[in-house]
Amino acid sequence: MEESRRDRDEEGRARNARPRDGLGRPLPYGTEGVERQPEGVVRSPGETVREAQRLLDSGMPFHAHEVFEDAWKSGPDAERELWRGLAQMAVGLTHAARGNTVGGARLLRRGAGAVETFREADPHGIGVAGLTRWARELADRVDPAPDRSGRESGGVRPVDAAAESPWLRRGDRPGR
Repeated sequence: MEESRRDRDEEGRARNARPRDGLGRPLPYGTEGVERQPEGVVRSPGETVREAQRLLDSGMPFHAHEVFEDAWKSGPDAERELWRGLAQMAVGLTHAARGNTVGGARLLRRGAGAVETFREADPHGIGVAGLTRWARELADRVDPAPDRSGRESGGVRPVDAAAESPWLRRGDRPGR
């Protein structure tokens, strides 16, 4: 019987060491992938937003989701729903870019609903109203509408993650 070895991190926890593409999908061993986002990094809210925006603009929403997840896990309880919702929107964009448009739309809508309670406050300069509008509009575009028979009409293609990346701050996006 052949024993299979699992990849482990420095502390001995199971962790897949396969390289990943820009959307977080595993690639075959030996293939060059993109650098993984380190996990468990504690950042200020401003650093979190800047790093996530950089990753989103680079077409790496899966990696941006990791940044939001760190904030969700390390931030104050009062902001957990904000960071969780932003992570869900980033994963929704990831799924839409991978071609899972139904799942992507579901996560985009769920994330928009999660951050909506922060709409009046715009915490840390995050433009919540613009983000919820972006997420719902993208969800409506990528979610295949059922035809009269109740079947999905299909034909929706994966989106370009960089071209569809949202602007996280209040106001207009510079240079676009």
